[in-house]
Amino acid sequence: MAQLAERVALVTGAGSGIGQAAAVLMAREGAKIAALSRTEAELEETVGQIEKAGGEGMVVTGDVSKPGDVLRALRAVCDRWGRLDVVFANAGVNGVWAPIEELKDDDWENTLAINLSGTFYTIKHAVPYLKRQGGSVVVTSSVNGTRMFSNSGATAYATTKAGQVAMAKMLALELAPHKVRVNVICPGAIATEINDNTERRDLKAVQYPVEYPKGKIPLTGGVPGTAEQVARLVLFLASDASDHITGTEVWIDGAQSLLQG
Repeated sequence: MAQLAERVALVTGAGSGIGQAAAVLMAREGAKIAALSRTEAELEETVGQIEKAGGEGMVVTGDVSKPGDVLRALRAVCDRWGRLDVVFANAGVNGVWAPIEELKDDDWENTLAINLSGTFYTIKHAVPYLKRQGGSVVVTSSVNGTRMFSNSGATAYATTKAGQVAMAKMLALELAPHKVRVNVICPGAIATEINDNTERRDLKAVQYPVEYPKGKIPLTGGVPGTAEQVARLVLFLASDASDHITGTEVWIDGAQSLLQG
């Protein structure tokens, strides 16, 4: 039997990369998928892949940094399918990486709005639906801000990623009596499009020159992981295979953060 048969999952940032890979894999395992992001064309591609494989999905456009968009999306999902079992709070941006003096107030606020506030709004407004029968929340954090602090200039990004871990641990305990589990994944270098949304400014002034043996990812000799590898971890945490795991962060980085931390 499929691992997520008859369950409904909301995936934010589902238009590409890890979000898309997780949405497609969870659909393959029986879940009905609500794919959410700001770009409808990308979501159509994700849902198209799901439906082509015989699954069921729906496009939900919205900005996770706007609580009204999140509420509207959740209502649409539950109006269609009547329940919500899995939330993959994956939407995020790298934002601007720069020395602290050059990091503008708007740069800071925009990164926190999407990564940290967006995660908060997603979980907060999903909880009433999850409490009905229990469920699983998976949050995409990062090696940055959790086990790796050598990417000087990534102050706003790393702060949001550390905050997501703290939020997940707090909520794991709060929601445990309702059979809602909350866990965090911390990817390292993964071959996705997120770097296309990164603005780097004058980082040479604050970064330390270091030469790592055989690349920065010991397990692969420097080759980044794939979105599909991360998707398998998300599936595990969303499924009953992890039904006694909550409040835990899992690093998926080929030991990158142990070397580069």
